[in-house]
Amino acid sequence: MLIVGLVLLLLGIFLSIPVLYTIGAILLVVGAVFWILGSVGRPIGGRKYWY
Repeated sequence: MLIVGLVLLLLGIFLSIPVLYTIGAILLVVGAVFWILGSVGRPIGGRKYWY
């Protein structure tokens, strides 16, 4: 999710498409939150691991 968010964010910046920029920023933040919660061992959505 982090990689997809980063790619969409960069595409939105370089292609000047605000929708991609917004979606990329949201996915980047959500991916970072999931990564932090997963690294401290907290289950997310009833799952301990996300693949």
